[in-house]
Amino acid sequence: MSAKNAYFIVFANEKGGSGKSTTAVHVAVALSAKGLKVAAVDLDTRQRTFARYMENRVESIKRIGMDLPTPETKVFDPDSGDDLNLLLDELSQNYDFVIVDTPGRHSSDIRSALERADSLVTPINDSFVDLDLIGQVDPESYHIKRPSFYAELVWEARKARGKRDGKTVDWIVLRNRLQHLEARNMRHVASAMTELSKRVGFRIISGLSERVIYRELFLKGLTLLDVKALGRAGLGHVAARQELRDLIAGLKLSIPDPKKA
Repeated sequence: MSAKNAYFIVFANEKGGSGKSTTAVHVAVALSAKGLKVAAVDLDTRQRTFARYMENRVESIKRIGMDLPTPETKVFDPDSGDDLNLLLDELSQNYDFVIVDTPGRHSSDIRSALERADSLVTPINDSFVDLDLIGQVDPESYHIKRPSFYAELVWEARKARGKRDGKTVDWIVLRNRLQHLEARNMRHVASAMTELSKRVGFRIISGLSERVIYRELFLKGLTLLDVKALGRAGLGHVAARQELRDLIAGLKLSIPDPKKA
């Protein structure tokens, strides 16, 4: 991977509560743990979930005296007058991966981030409420009636990316929080999502289950990968770490060997 061609992973979803920032944090730390140079940009200047997570992580490092892999994190404030594209250009020249965590709304800066994406990750809860963001579903047949506004937004961003440099965007829909839905509803959601994926062009992979551990880890800035810092781990932690490994594998990233850089 060229030092002047960082791989951009953009986490975006205009609906909140999908586990977007939690997933972005775990992916960023997982890549950092492999010895790669990882930068992260938090575009949500209101909630700053990603940035707050990393601030908590830095405090934990100081408190426990343990070196933990931590991505370089920046918060971009559109009211500052700075240019997001200039920041992303700078990061692209100095890092292997750039993670962008976006807020649940649309803006010109978020559109710029979407057009930068090599991988666009859209986490959604496994429900028709969240699926409606991407495609409208017929209430009788459960077939897709038409793509929704967000799918059209992504389509425009992908066209802009292709026109600019001829590259494609790997759009990944991440099915989060699967375990608390009853089976019949889950089957209908899965069927509709598969149909929609063929129409608008995204891949579907499984994400992170609903687990209390994710909410607890935020306060210390820790992730499931910080085994030594977590101390004793129960079976739930082991299962959650396997989910994370499967998620990383599902992203199908080309990960360079930092020793050969």
